[in-house]
Amino acid sequence: MRTLLPAMLLTLLPLFGSGAEKLAVDAALPAVTVNDQDGKSVDLAAEGSSGYLLVYFYPKAKTGGCTKQGCSLRDSWADLQKAGVKVLGVSTDSEKLQKEFKEEQKFPFRLLADKEKKVTEAFGVKGLVGFASRSAFLFKDGKCVYADHKGHTSDQAQVILDFLKAPKK
Repeated sequence: MRTLLPAMLLTLLPLFGSGAEKLAVDAALPAVTVNDQDGKSVDLAAEGSSGYLLVYFYPKAKTGGCTKQGCSLRDSWADLQKAGVKVLGVSTDSEKLQKEFKEEQKFPFRLLADKEKKVTEAFGVKGLVGFASRSAFLFKDGKCVYADHKGHTSDQAQVILDFLKAPKK
């Protein structure tokens, strides 16, 4: 019986997330293409080839923490734009749900519909039962300069702005 329980738990691991390694600082922006909320194809590598690109992940559109995270970025949009940061939000939701979420919350940035989980897997952030785990990655000229796996919600924008203001070594 003592060996049966661990074996059973191991069989459930695929339900709770992948063992894929999370994207790290200095990694290249993954070359993944997925549709945005309007069904338009977005090539992440091309989006982040010059300047700053923030790719943030949230588990489910139109839920409490995910709304707070997106609204943090929306409410600090002017400051993010001054810093030259483009933003893409990613979840495994459908294009339709992403579009509703974007319109309801008046997000000025695009939301990606990662239904096939290509982006969440490329970034190593496949979370509970296939949802994206809350995280954020900041790229400069296609290279990751900041990776946040702590799951910031209402202060997501401030964390990024603070990072950009901090002296670099």
